[in-house]
Amino acid sequence: MSAAGTCDRTRLRVRVSGAVQGVGFRPYVYGLATRYGLAGFVINGPEGVIIEVEGCRASEFVATLPLEAPPLARIDHICVRETVALAAKDFSIGTSEGGRLSTQIIADAAVCPQCLGELFDPEDRHYLYPFISCCHCGPRYTIAERLPYDRANTVMSAFSLCAACAADYADPASRRFHAEAIACPTCGPRLSHGISAIVAAIAGGQIVAIKGLGGYQLLCDARNQDAVQRLRRRKRRLHKPFAVLVASKERVSEVAEANASELALLESVARPIVLLPSRNNLAPAIAPGLSRVGVMLPVVPLHHLIFHGLRATGARVGSGPVIVATSANLCGEPLLIDNAQALRHLKGIADLVVTHDRDILTRADDSVVSVVAGRPQFIRRARGYVPEPIRLARSVPPVLAVGGALKSTVTITRDNQAFVSQHIGDLNTAEGIRAFEKTIRHLTSSLDVEPILIAHDLHPDMASTRFAEENARALVAVQHHHAHAAAVIAEHGHEGPAIALVLDGHGFGADGGNWGGELLLCEGTRSRRIGHLAPLQMPGGDRAAREPWRMASAVLHGLGRGNEIGQRFAAQRQAGCVSALLDQPDGPTTTSAGRLFDAAAALLGIANLQSYEGEAAMKLEALARRTAVLETGWTIDGGVLSLRPLFSRLIADDIDAPGGAGLFHGTFAAACVDWVMRSARTTGVNTVVLSGGCFLNAVLAHEIPRACSAAGLTPLVPRRLPPNDGGLSLGQAWIAALQIVQQSGARAGSA
Repeated sequence: MSAAGTCDRTRLRVRVSGAVQGVGFRPYVYGLATRYGLAGFVINGPEGVIIEVEGCRASEFVATLPLEAPPLARIDHICVRETVALAAKDFSIGTSEGGRLSTQIIADAAVCPQCLGELFDPEDRHYLYPFISCCHCGPRYTIAERLPYDRANTVMSAFSLCAACAADYADPASRRFHAEAIACPTCGPRLSHGISAIVAAIAGGQIVAIKGLGGYQLLCDARNQDAVQRLRRRKRRLHKPFAVLVASKERVSEVAEANASELALLESVARPIVLLPSRNNLAPAIAPGLSRVGVMLPVVPLHHLIFHGLRATGARVGSGPVIVATSANLCGEPLLIDNAQALRHLKGIADLVVTHDRDILTRADDSVVSVVAGRPQFIRRARGYVPEPIRLARSVPPVLAVGGALKSTVTITRDNQAFVSQHIGDLNTAEGIRAFEKTIRHLTSSLDVEPILIAHDLHPDMASTRFAEENARALVAVQHHHAHAAAVIAEHGHEGPAIALVLDGHGFGADGGNWGGELLLCEGTRSRRIGHLAPLQMPGGDRAAREPWRMASAVLHGLGRGNEIGQRFAAQRQAGCVSALLDQPDGPTTTSAGRLFDAAAALLGIANLQSYEGEAAMKLEALARRTAVLETGWTIDGGVLSLRPLFSRLIADDIDAPGGAGLFHGTFAAACVDWVMRSARTTGVNTVVLSGGCFLNAVLAHEIPRACSAAGLTPLVPRRLPPNDGGLSLGQAWIAALQIVQQSGARAGSA
């Protein structure tokens, strides 16, 4: 303050980066500036939000800025510099700036409590309106075409605001001030069918398709066995589990057991599907042969309206409404997002198809998460989490990584961030490949990035590899299991060497073989195979991955008991000729951990065939209620881990399926820890990376890290991405980016 009692006016230019567009950040800044009596402006810019404030309390404004940010905002960095005072009189929200983008769109968010209250308030103009939203909730990533996140750059540009919505949009005191997705019954999107028709169909045992946030969903009564079985037949999904939707957190206990961490995850704004121990009181066809069920709380207003309608009409669906909620697509095809395609393709699946006129630009399946050792573990990362970036340990050049063939994702790096796409699915159909290519185009465009290189899997015959070869002059091939390990290393920002235990289903090895249970020594861009599971024959090649009895036959043959194959698997037509295949000296072999689970499941009579990936292993896990360790159940010789003694015990007459499942899990986990500890002593490396699809198994994911920690090792496990192939693209991107950095450094050093 000056002697005359006036203050020295200061004008500050503030740049805020992070998830700060589309979350009510500009209205928040407006309100904060007004509170401190400041003049200036706030705008969306290519690097986030740009603010100029002028007045006596400008420094207080900057200090408060990160403390009271909106719930969906994430501030990564605040840059402040002093600029020339302009003697401005007021504060305003200005037009967005152009330029190279370095900000991001945020993930879609479930309906917030305030909107939910208005949804069921007869006095509110949004009463029972299925597209209610505000700055704190609603669609974001799935409706945005490009940045900056302004209404003109989203599908909402097709809907002109009515007078009431325009007033909310312009009112700094409103929760909808500059909320780009706002609408009301007067001016917004509309459903093709009313809530009463949807409710009547579900209560009547019919199958309903609705257009959700990231694509169409199929709904039916989860307590109606006939309805669930019809859905399975029509969707051609014989046994793969369905997720269920319950009305509220209080209703979860009716269908599953959930602890505080799991309930918090269910209620988070991302609203993922959470795997929970089932109470087995739903239709048996929901999750046949499994002990866990995927549970989700309502995501969009329409979900809440459906439950409200079921209660209001007195429809009794069991002890409380529980609804199957599964992706609306044929098995193996991408999630449907287009109205015309949905009406055409779902005609033979759904009895009622409910569309609306708000387009979905980017498909996003429901995310699937479990809680292991008190922390979330992704099984599928998509809606609610994408495109939240993963922060890297250093800035790297822009690269594109295209993942694998199954559970596909792609990754783009920008500075010190890696943007991993939503789960795309399998690339074994033309539609799947088109969805993959569209995801790449959207991600590169929305991030304003031009990759200088494409990283891909070492396998020469993947659709993703072919895409890379056809679309880039600079390529880097990354071995499958090295990519699994590198994804975890990148996520944790680990520097220095690490032992990687990768337990997986299949990956093309550096020697051209079929790998899948690997011990790698990783450092920088390099990895060296220092151990692997004992090779096991695969009678029938890839067919053995779909028919676990074949892997069990290979185990029997290896134990010198091949004469038992025909008797044990008499129901399999080709059981008689498998022995001849196993006698061939040059047949295909694998070191896959996944195939060991298959073999154990078949030997214990749990699953001889599987209709979806991992079915046998999941059913085996479901029976492993108590684990035990056969102390003599494995051998390690020259870095090769063999479970031959364990399998000899599993085929004994006095062991039942639950006991065998528990013994397999406990012994395999203990064997892996022994394997890792020996390698740590040999190499002197104490950091252990744990990854690969088998770490979706809750027993392995809990026991192996716990035992490693108890042995004085430092385990690194996937947290931000799934351990399965959904994380491959991040590992590929990290390895490729580091290679560019190293090559640039080498050139600079030789200049």
